[in-house]
Amino acid sequence: MSTTPGEPRAGGLAGLRRGGSMTELLFLYECETLHPSQLRPVAERLGLTVQAASHTYRQLARRGLVALRDGRYRPTFEGVAWLHETLGRLEDDVRRRLAHLHVIRSTRAVALSDLRTNDPVSLEIRGGLLSARPGSSGTSRGRVARGGAKGRIVEVADLEGIVTLEPSTVSIRTLSESDLVDSHLPDRLRALVGAEEEYLAAEGLEPFDALRRATGHRVHRFAVGAAAREAARLGVPGTIVVMDRDLPRLLAEFSGPDPPPLDVLPLPKGARRSLGRRRRG
Repeated sequence: MSTTPGEPRAGGLAGLRRGGSMTELLFLYECETLHPSQLRPVAERLGLTVQAASHTYRQLARRGLVALRDGRYRPTFEGVAWLHETLGRLEDDVRRRLAHLHVIRSTRAVALSDLRTNDPVSLEIRGGLLSARPGSSGTSRGRVARGGAKGRIVEVADLEGIVTLEPSTVSIRTLSESDLVDSHLPDRLRALVGAEEEYLAAEGLEPFDALRRATGHRVHRFAVGAAAREAARLGVPGTIVVMDRDLPRLLAEFSGPDPPPLDVLPLPKGARRSLGRRRRG
C-alpha cells in the first residue's frame, strides 16, 4: 500500500487485508485531523479500547509514522506522506472497481394492477416475484417505462431505493410411524396445509405419498431444503413434512450462514392451521 519501509506493497483495498491495516490508517487520520493530547478520544471515535489504541500507536511509532510532540499525538512527515499516498490509492482503487459495476437503472416486474407508461410505482417482493404496484410510497420506487395489464410483466425505469425482503418461516412437521396408520392423517394434513400454502414439500417417500393423497396441492419432493430456504429468503412461506427419523438429515440442509427461521414440531393431532405463513420482522 505504501513505499514506506516495512509496509506491504499491495495497493488499494487489497493492501488493507493485512491485520490492523485499516485501524492504523484511521488512527493516523484521526491524529492528523484532531492532534489529540490523549488517546481516549481517538479510541472512542474508532470504537477501540484505550489499550488497543495504545497498541496501534506503538506499532506506528515503531515504524516512524507517528510521534508524541509537545503533548500531542501527530503523524511524522513520513506518516503524513503515507496517509496521503494510501488514501489516494484507495480512492483510485474504489473508483476503478465502481467503474466495472453494472448499475441497474431499469428492471422488469409483475404488475399488481393495470399500469400505464409513466405511472409512478413501488416495487416489492410478492409471492417470491418482483412486483410493481401503483404509487410511490414504497422503499423502492420507479416509473413505468412499458406498461401492461394486471398480472403481465412491465418495465420499470428511474429506480430509487432498495426492495425490502422479509424472510418467511419454514415450518417443518414430522410424522411418526404411528401417524402413517392413523385413519385421520389425511384430515390432519389438510388442516396443516390449508388453502393458501405457497410452498409445500415432502422429504421422503411416505410423507410425499401421504400429502399427495390428502391434498390437491402440488407437492415438491426434490432438493426440498434448498428450495424452501430460497423461497423463505424471498418471503415465500412453506411447509415441509418429514419422517421424524429423517429430521436430522433435513435440518442439516439449513446449516450454514443466514438460515431462515425454522418452526419444527410434530404434526398436530387435531385440526390446526400451518404456521408457515408467519413472517419474521
